[in-house]
Amino acid sequence: MVFSQGKLVILMVLMGLFMAPVWAEKLQQAINIDMATNNAAIKSQKKIDKYSDQAQKALAEYRTAIRQIKTLDTYNRYLRTLINSQTEEKASLEQQLKDIETTQQEIIPLILRMLDSLEKFIQLDIPFLPEERLQRLNRLKEMINRADVTNAEKFRRIIEAYQIENDYGKTIEAYRSNLVVGDNKISVDFLRLGRVALYYQRLDGSETGSWNRETKTWDILSSDYRNAIRNGLRIARKEAAPDLLVVPVPAAESVK
Repeated sequence: MVFSQGKLVILMVLMGLFMAPVWAEKLQQAINIDMATNNAAIKSQKKIDKYSDQAQKALAEYRTAIRQIKTLDTYNRYLRTLINSQTEEKASLEQQLKDIETTQQEIIPLILRMLDSLEKFIQLDIPFLPEERLQRLNRLKEMINRADVTNAEKFRRIIEAYQIENDYGKTIEAYRSNLVVGDNKISVDFLRLGRVALYYQRLDGSETGSWNRETKTWDILSSDYRNAIRNGLRIARKEAAPDLLVVPVPAAESVK
Protein backbone atom coordinates (compact mmCIF):
# COMPACT_ATOMS: atom_id res chain seq x y z
CA MET A 1 0.00 0.00 0.00
CA VAL A 2 1.29 3.40 -0.90
CA PHE A 3 0.56 6.37 1.31
CA SER A 4 0.80 9.84 0.17
CA GLN A 5 2.89 12.36 2.10
CA GLY A 6 -0.15 14.01 3.66
CA LYS A 7 -1.62 10.78 4.78
CA LEU A 8 1.71 9.77 6.36
CA VAL A 9 1.85 12.89 8.45
CA ILE A 10 -1.70 12.39 9.59
CA LEU A 11 -0.87 8.80 10.53
CA MET A 12 2.14 9.85 12.53
CA VAL A 13 0.12 12.48 14.38
CA LEU A 14 -2.53 9.91 15.18
CA MET A 15 0.13 7.48 16.41
CA GLY A 16 1.69 10.26 18.59
CA LEU A 17 -1.67 10.97 20.14
CA PHE A 18 -2.12 7.33 21.01
CA MET A 19 1.51 6.97 22.31
CA ALA A 20 1.63 10.23 24.45
CA PRO A 21 0.13 8.69 27.58
CA VAL A 22 2.62 5.84 27.41
CA TRP A 23 5.56 8.19 27.09
CA ALA A 24 4.29 10.43 29.88
CA GLU A 25 3.96 7.43 32.17
CA LYS A 26 7.48 6.25 31.33
CA LEU A 27 8.81 9.76 31.81
CA GLN A 28 7.14 9.98 35.18
CA GLN A 29 8.58 6.60 36.07
CA ALA A 30 12.02 7.81 35.11
CA ILE A 31 11.58 10.95 37.15
CA ASN A 32 10.36 8.92 40.11
CA ILE A 33 13.30 6.55 39.79
CA ASP A 34 15.68 9.49 39.62
CA MET A 35 14.11 11.11 42.66
CA ALA A 36 14.19 7.82 44.53
CA THR A 37 17.84 7.42 43.59
CA ASN A 38 18.60 10.94 44.79
CA ASN A 39 16.74 10.33 48.05
CA ALA A 40 18.59 7.06 48.52
CA ALA A 41 21.88 8.83 47.78
CA ILE A 42 21.02 11.54 50.32
CA LYS A 43 20.20 8.89 52.93
CA SER A 44 23.37 7.03 52.08
CA GLN A 45 25.42 10.24 52.38
CA LYS A 46 23.84 10.97 55.76
CA LYS A 47 24.75 7.45 56.90
CA ILE A 48 28.28 7.94 55.52
CA ASP A 49 28.56 11.28 57.32
CA LYS A 50 27.22 9.69 60.50
CA TYR A 51 29.65 6.77 60.25
CA SER A 52 32.47 9.17 59.40
CA ASP A 53 31.73 11.24 62.53
CA GLN A 54 31.62 8.06 64.58
CA ALA A 55 34.90 6.92 63.07
CA GLN A 56 36.55 10.31 63.80
CA LYS A 57 35.25 10.20 67.35
CA ALA A 58 36.47 6.64 67.77
CA LEU A 59 39.87 7.64 66.35
CA ALA A 60 40.10 10.58 68.76
CA GLU A 61 39.17 8.31 71.67
CA TYR A 62 41.76 5.79 70.52
CA ARG A 63 44.48 8.42 70.36
CA THR A 64 43.46 9.72 73.80
CA ALA A 65 43.62 6.18 75.15
CA ILE A 66 47.08 5.71 73.63
CA ARG A 67 48.31 8.93 75.28
CA GLN A 68 46.83 7.83 78.61
CA ILE A 69 48.51 4.44 78.29
CA LYS A 70 51.87 6.09 77.60
CA THR A 71 51.35 8.45 80.54
CA LEU A 72 50.40 5.58 82.84
CA ASP A 73 53.36 3.57 81.62
CA THR A 74 55.71 6.47 82.41
CA TYR A 75 54.09 6.93 85.81
CA ASN A 76 54.34 3.21 86.53
CA ARG A 77 58.05 3.24 85.70
CA TYR A 78 58.46 6.19 88.08
CA LEU A 79 56.57 4.32 90.80
CA ARG A 80 58.75 1.26 90.30
CA THR A 81 61.87 3.40 90.63
CA LEU A 82 60.43 5.08 93.71
CA ILE A 83 59.50 1.74 95.28
CA ASN A 84 62.99 0.40 94.60
CA SER A 85 64.51 3.50 96.17
CA GLN A 86 62.24 3.20 99.20
CA THR A 87 63.13 -0.47 99.53
CA GLU A 88 66.83 0.40 99.49
CA GLU A 89 66.25 3.24 101.98
CA LYS A 90 64.33 0.88 104.25
CA ALA A 91 67.17 -1.62 104.15
CA SER A 92 69.64 1.18 104.88
CA LEU A 93 67.60 2.41 107.84
CA GLU A 94 67.29 -1.09 109.21
CA GLN A 95 71.06 -1.49 108.97
CA GLN A 96 71.57 1.88 110.63
CA LEU A 97 69.30 0.85 113.48
CA LYS A 98 71.40 -2.27 113.96
CA ASP A 99 74.56 -0.15 113.85
CA ILE A 100 73.07 2.27 116.37
CA GLU A 101 72.44 -0.56 118.79
CA THR A 102 76.08 -1.58 118.47
CA THR A 103 77.24 2.03 118.74
CA GLN A 104 75.13 2.61 121.86
CA GLN A 105 76.93 -0.29 123.52
CA GLU A 106 80.33 1.14 122.60
CA ILE A 107 79.82 4.89 123.01
CA ILE A 108 79.47 5.01 126.80
CA PRO A 109 82.76 3.17 127.50
CA LEU A 110 84.43 5.48 124.97
CA ILE A 111 83.00 8.59 126.67
CA LEU A 112 84.15 7.36 130.09
CA ARG A 113 87.68 6.73 128.78
CA MET A 114 87.79 10.16 127.16
CA LEU A 115 86.59 11.81 130.37
CA ASP A 116 89.21 9.99 132.43
CA SER A 117 91.94 10.99 129.96
CA LEU A 118 90.80 14.60 130.06
CA GLU A 119 90.95 14.66 133.86
CA LYS A 120 94.47 13.22 133.90
CA PHE A 121 95.57 15.66 131.22
CA ILE A 122 94.34 18.65 133.22
CA GLN A 123 96.07 17.35 136.35
CA LEU A 124 99.39 17.02 134.53
CA ASP A 125 99.09 20.32 132.65
CA ILE A 126 100.35 23.70 133.84
CA PRO A 127 97.88 25.06 136.44
CA PHE A 128 96.15 27.84 134.50
CA LEU A 129 92.45 28.63 135.04
CA PRO A 130 92.20 25.78 137.55
CA GLU A 131 88.70 26.65 138.82
CA GLU A 132 87.21 27.10 135.34
CA ARG A 133 88.67 23.87 134.01
CA LEU A 134 87.72 21.91 137.14
CA GLN A 135 84.13 23.16 136.95
CA ARG A 136 83.91 22.13 133.30
CA LEU A 137 85.22 18.68 134.17
CA ASN A 138 82.76 18.29 137.06
CA ARG A 139 79.84 19.32 134.83
CA LEU A 140 80.85 16.64 132.34
CA LYS A 141 81.02 14.02 135.10
CA GLU A 142 77.56 15.01 136.30
CA MET A 143 76.15 14.97 132.78
CA ILE A 144 77.43 11.43 132.10
CA ASN A 145 75.08 10.03 134.75
CA ARG A 146 71.99 11.91 133.58
CA ALA A 147 69.32 9.84 131.82
CA ASP A 148 67.69 12.89 130.21
CA VAL A 149 70.81 13.62 128.13
CA THR A 150 71.30 11.57 124.99
CA ASN A 151 74.53 9.74 124.32
CA ALA A 152 75.02 11.90 121.24
CA GLU A 153 74.84 15.04 123.37
CA LYS A 154 77.22 13.56 125.94
CA PHE A 155 79.71 12.75 123.20
CA ARG A 156 79.33 16.23 121.68
CA ARG A 157 80.03 17.89 125.03
CA ILE A 158 83.13 15.75 125.58
CA ILE A 159 84.45 16.69 122.13
CA GLU A 160 83.69 20.35 122.86
CA ALA A 161 85.76 20.16 126.08
CA TYR A 162 88.64 18.59 124.15
CA GLN A 163 88.44 21.38 121.59
CA ILE A 164 88.59 24.04 124.30
CA GLU A 165 91.66 22.40 125.83
CA ASN A 166 93.23 22.14 122.39
CA ASP A 167 92.67 25.86 121.73
CA TYR A 168 94.53 26.78 124.90
CA GLY A 169 97.73 25.58 123.26
CA LYS A 170 97.37 28.10 120.40
CA THR A 171 96.58 31.29 122.33
CA ILE A 172 98.02 33.66 124.92
CA GLU A 173 95.90 34.85 127.80
CA ALA A 174 96.00 37.27 130.72
CA TYR A 175 93.66 36.94 133.67
CA ARG A 176 93.51 37.95 137.31
CA SER A 177 93.09 35.43 140.07
CA ASN A 178 94.38 34.38 143.48
CA LEU A 179 97.71 32.67 144.00
CA VAL A 180 98.16 30.51 147.08
CA VAL A 181 101.72 30.51 148.38
CA GLY A 182 101.94 28.52 151.57
CA ASP A 183 99.27 29.88 153.88
CA ASN A 184 99.04 33.15 151.97
CA LYS A 185 96.58 34.02 149.21
CA ILE A 186 97.53 36.95 147.03
CA SER A 187 95.84 38.55 144.02
CA VAL A 188 98.06 38.45 140.94
CA ASP A 189 97.93 38.74 137.18
CA PHE A 190 98.61 35.52 135.28
CA LEU A 191 100.14 35.37 131.79
CA ARG A 192 99.78 32.15 129.82
CA LEU A 193 101.79 31.57 126.65
CA GLY A 194 99.96 28.67 125.05
CA ARG A 195 100.98 25.63 127.05
CA VAL A 196 104.64 26.57 126.92
CA ALA A 197 104.84 28.73 130.04
CA LEU A 198 102.78 30.30 132.80
CA TYR A 199 103.78 33.43 134.70
CA TYR A 200 102.40 35.58 137.47
CA GLN A 201 103.02 39.12 138.64
CA ARG A 202 101.83 40.91 141.73
CA LEU A 203 99.48 43.79 140.99
CA ASP A 204 102.11 46.32 142.15
CA GLY A 205 104.78 44.60 140.04
CA SER A 206 106.89 43.88 143.09
CA GLU A 207 107.16 40.15 142.37
CA THR A 208 107.21 38.06 139.21
CA GLY A 209 107.32 34.29 138.98
CA SER A 210 106.93 31.34 136.60
CA TRP A 211 105.64 27.76 136.94
CA ASN A 212 108.27 25.06 137.21
CA ARG A 213 107.04 21.90 135.47
CA GLU A 214 109.62 19.66 137.13
CA THR A 215 109.13 20.73 140.72
CA LYS A 216 105.44 21.63 140.30
CA THR A 217 106.11 24.87 142.17
CA TRP A 218 106.38 28.59 141.45
CA ASP A 219 109.82 30.06 140.92
CA ILE A 220 110.39 33.74 141.65
CA LEU A 221 112.04 35.44 138.68
CA SER A 222 114.63 38.15 138.61
CA SER A 223 113.35 41.73 138.48
CA ASP A 224 114.94 41.86 135.02
CA TYR A 225 111.82 40.12 133.68
CA ARG A 226 109.34 42.47 135.35
CA ASN A 227 108.83 44.74 132.34
CA ALA A 228 108.75 41.83 129.87
CA ILE A 229 105.93 40.10 131.79
CA ARG A 230 104.11 43.41 132.18
CA ASN A 231 104.32 43.99 128.41
CA GLY A 232 103.16 40.42 127.83
CA LEU A 233 100.09 41.05 129.99
CA ARG A 234 99.26 44.19 128.00
CA ILE A 235 99.68 42.33 124.69
CA ALA A 236 97.43 39.48 125.85
CA ARG A 237 94.76 42.01 126.85
CA LYS A 238 95.16 43.70 123.46
CA GLU A 239 96.25 46.89 125.15
CA ALA A 240 99.53 46.87 123.20
CA ALA A 241 100.68 45.70 119.79
CA PRO A 242 102.34 42.28 119.55
CA ASP A 243 106.05 42.50 120.27
CA LEU A 244 109.03 40.32 121.07
CA LEU A 245 109.14 39.19 124.69
CA VAL A 246 112.35 38.08 126.39
CA VAL A 247 111.16 35.72 129.13
CA PRO A 248 112.48 32.46 130.58
CA VAL A 249 110.95 29.46 128.87
CA PRO A 250 111.18 25.87 130.14
CA ALA A 251 113.46 23.66 128.06
CA ALA A 252 111.73 21.22 125.76
CA GLU A 253 111.52 17.71 127.11
CA SER A 254 113.60 15.16 125.24
CA VAL A 255 111.71 12.52 123.32
CA LYS A 256 112.65 8.97 124.18
